[in-house]
Amino acid sequence: MIKNASFYWDQAVSPPRDRGIPWSSIFGNHDDAPFEWPIEWFSQSGIPQLHCPAANASFASAGECSFRGTTRLELMKSEIEQNTLSHSKDGPQNLWPSVSNYVLKLSSSSNSQAAVVYMYFFDSGGGSYPEVISDAQVKWFQQKSEEVNPDSRRCVGSIFSEDVAAQEAEMGIMKVIEKRASVKAVFVGHNHGLDWCCPYKKLWLCFARHTGYGGYGNWARGARILEINEKPFSLKSWIRMEDGHLHSEVLLSS
Repeated sequence: MIKNASFYWDQAVSPPRDRGIPWSSIFGNHDDAPFEWPIEWFSQSGIPQLHCPAANASFASAGECSFRGTTRLELMKSEIEQNTLSHSKDGPQNLWPSVSNYVLKLSSSSNSQAAVVYMYFFDSGGGSYPEVISDAQVKWFQQKSEEVNPDSRRCVGSIFSEDVAAQEAEMGIMKVIEKRASVKAVFVGHNHGLDWCCPYKKLWLCFARHTGYGGYGNWARGARILEINEKPFSLKSWIRMEDGHLHSEVLLSS
């Protein structure tokens, strides 16, 4: 247990960084949950050695060594400043405390100005504030999608072990997404016992796979992979298990 969660965040992004692979991060539930005193700290072993933020860290209050936990904004700024391969962004300030709301354009290999795909990232809340995509985020998506892209089936998976965990409140994001003909698929995490992709109206809704070593459940670990081809355009997805096994491939758009 350490006070500064950026230590763990750095470990989480180390696999792509060590392999020279660019990446982007997004926040969800638990990511900046309030600090809880571990009961073992009150036993004979006591409080373990603590790792505090570097004194020269540039983000606000980074020099403090306290039990307040590490905020979303601090985690994101630390990642961006310390990793040249990171394409993550902290997002518009008017959407805070929701951080990591941003758009990435995947450019054509033959023309850097032409977009093959736009990827929208939403902080879905949880941790220090409710699990919700806010009305402000919905309006941001409406404005941003019109700005960058004005043009306006059976489930596939291997684990269906849970009911879908709904947001604490629905502020209209799905209605907006449904009306955008350019939206091909939506990808979410949260439920460890789900890894399916299901057709929904004119798009696909997909769950990631139970990936990490923490949290509930004993399902085998894996990851959802996306493959985007430019010519001809196609969007495919499948699950890659920790042992290298592949399954549940689905063509999301072509």
